[in-house]
Amino acid sequence: MLATEELGNQIYRAEKTSQPISPLTETYPDLTPDQAYAAQLEYVRKRQVDGAVVKGKKIGLTSKAMQDMLGVDRPDYGHLFDDMIFTEGEPVDTSRLIAPRVEFEIAFVLKADIDGENVSLETVAKAIDYVVPAAEIIDSRIRDWKIKFEDTVADNGSSAGAVFGKQQVKPDDIDLPSVKMEVFKNGEKLDEGYGSAVLGNPLEAVVWLARALHEYGIPLKAGEVVLAGALTKAVDVKPGDRFKATFENLGEVDVSFS
Repeated sequence: MLATEELGNQIYRAEKTSQPISPLTETYPDLTPDQAYAAQLEYVRKRQVDGAVVKGKKIGLTSKAMQDMLGVDRPDYGHLFDDMIFTEGEPVDTSRLIAPRVEFEIAFVLKADIDGENVSLETVAKAIDYVVPAAEIIDSRIRDWKIKFEDTVADNGSSAGAVFGKQQVKPDDIDLPSVKMEVFKNGEKLDEGYGSAVLGNPLEAVVWLARALHEYGIPLKAGEVVLAGALTKAVDVKPGDRFKATFENLGEVDVSFS
């Protein structure tokens, strides 16, 4: 029987040492999504033993761009911890990361718990306190980003951090699918996308998340932040890079790397 605890330990050690490991799906070719999520939860447990506090969740692989990038047809999720949330304007130190990338998305802060058993667009919208622009820093503890779906699931959704913009908008005051985002790297336009890239509506991603978490008995709680998924493809970063994403009617978020 596969020891998912050991897989979670491998991810934990790789993150702590900044030393990547071979793809889990190569070592364990029969690894299932359920086993991968069990490994993620073991990693989460070890982080909590260290004193890390869960501050929210990240949803990945919600856009066609990101699904095509990985060759999958479904989202995944990971946990966000307090030590993964960086302050806008303060450069993110890449020396503790392995192969960082950045992607830009719409995030939600919850004012009420969400019941994953009886969830809908309406209940999600009512549970959201405000919407905020976000940059997500992703990283792979799997060598050279040679990942399949199960690898990134076990690896906490390849999450590494988040930066949030200052503007906060109430969900009733913004048409999320029509939000246009433009991404700039070192002052030059790099890409653009719309909120509709995320499952047609970023709120649908939160509905998906609540249901997926419910399968493992994990709640979505008031006060948590949810990164709804990238509007465009992830971009490699190196020290000295600076990125800005502007969101129509939602403000902007700026992130730099040292």
